[in-house]
Amino acid sequence: MVHVGYYDKSIGEGLYETHLNYFVAAQDAKEAKNKTHQISEFQERSMHIDGMKEISSVEGYKVTLEKDSESKSGEVISYDETKNL
Repeated sequence: MVHVGYYDKSIGEGLYETHLNYFVAAQDAKEAKNKTHQISEFQERSMHIDGMKEISSVEGYKVTLEKDSESKSGEVISYDETKNL
């Protein structure tokens, strides 16, 4: 996970830093950095990297990646939908 920041002049006159997280599949931190720098949104908003975290396990479960030829983006559950779960 790559934690990025940027300043958006349309929010608070650009005074406050906004943050996003990108999930990037990479062999190491250097490759993750390079891939992040290639993301068009990262370039367009003049973002910078605040930090990175390698995610190899979650709550006792090992995380493994395998190539997916279908490349589905996954389900998005809205704010209102999560209240009804």
